[in-house]
Amino acid sequence: MPTPSEQIDKQIAELPDWRGSRMTELRKLINETDPRLKEDWKWGTAVWTAKRNVIALGAFKEHVKINFFNGASLDDPAGLFNAGLDAKATRSIDLRDNDAIDEQALRYLIKAAAEYDASRR
Repeated sequence: MPTPSEQIDKQIAELPDWRGSRMTELRKLINETDPRLKEDWKWGTAVWTAKRNVIALGAFKEHVKINFFNGASLDDPAGLFNAGLDAKATRSIDLRDNDAIDEQALRYLIKAAAEYDASRR
């Protein structure tokens, strides 16, 4: 049985276009930003967990989605959340080919998500 990290490697390898390179970049950013977050594989996609599900990363035909499971509870001062804004708990960032990423603002959200997860019982 492949490990979650191996399954994520395979998912990325099967995306030879910009989505694969974008997912590689985002995976590295998430892993570097908060060591409490561990790679997992759920629902056929990459998920980072600590106490609970924190972030999911998925590739779609036209975009790559970063889903924050408790995004509605996070402060988003840079306004990165651009999808799922009406959801009760989650918030997402949809990135299309050539969309710029505010790396500092994204790191802030990743840290905030990990902190929020750590603070919950």
